[in-house]
Amino acid sequence: MLRAEIERVFDENPPTYSETDRRLFQEFKEALNSGAVRAAERDSDARAGWRVNAWVKKGILLGFRMGTTVDMSVDPARLPFFDKSTYPPKPLTVNSGVRLVPGGSSIRDGCYIGQCVTCMPPMFINVGAYVDDGAMIDSHALVGSCAQIGKKCHISAGAQIGGVLEPVGALPVIVEDEVLVGGNCGVYEGAIVKRRAVLGTGTILNRSTPVYDLVTGEVHTATEYDPLVIPENAVVVAGSRPISRGRGKDWELSLYTPVIVKYRDAKTDAKIQLEDLLR
Repeated sequence: MLRAEIERVFDENPPTYSETDRRLFQEFKEALNSGAVRAAERDSDARAGWRVNAWVKKGILLGFRMGTTVDMSVDPARLPFFDKSTYPPKPLTVNSGVRLVPGGSSIRDGCYIGQCVTCMPPMFINVGAYVDDGAMIDSHALVGSCAQIGKKCHISAGAQIGGVLEPVGALPVIVEDEVLVGGNCGVYEGAIVKRRAVLGTGTILNRSTPVYDLVTGEVHTATEYDPLVIPENAVVVAGSRPISRGRGKDWELSLYTPVIVKYRDAKTDAKIQLEDLLR
């Protein structure tokens, strides 16, 4: 029922919205906040293991259409804050089970934040995101709109988990359980990082750049229909590959590429086990 009504109002795109429409959107947003609906979910029939829920993205976009820009400033002179009336900061209390350290962090309403999530300042989680239990979102990190973060992940300082809100049929970025995303990493354009993978500092993942696996000899790439997928337990670092022809070869230039240098082992686990002490 909720899905059908959201799609109906989205497709009709009325010039003004009724009180019934606004109550519908509020019900939808509460479902986002509780995790009852999400922009993407696991699907064993999908080749990458996930499918997008396009209607949920439509509901989020409906909120932007429906909202008006209002003054949400606590102190207009020193801290001005203007945003869509439909997306204020997410209301949290001590009973939410989230550790939100003061210092400039912001979580937009309409996203799911699980139990024992730690948010270090300043960081930002956008509408439609799903951050599961025990995750840590570190300083200057971004979790973009509709991005999915699994249990006990660490999104390190300066990391960018890109949002994919439009087009509505595009799969958002997926970071599965127990993944470590190193500092200043960027994961974009619907990439999927499978369970327990490790992205070394400065690793960038997108649809355009292949990932070379030194262990298996495979080259992981996105296709027109499938996202880039980083395998379970893969340890990925920033690397380069030489240009093989033309001026690039003559000038001895190289292009950036991520490289899988190993798969997670006891030594890798020992290096990152101290993160549990911070939660």
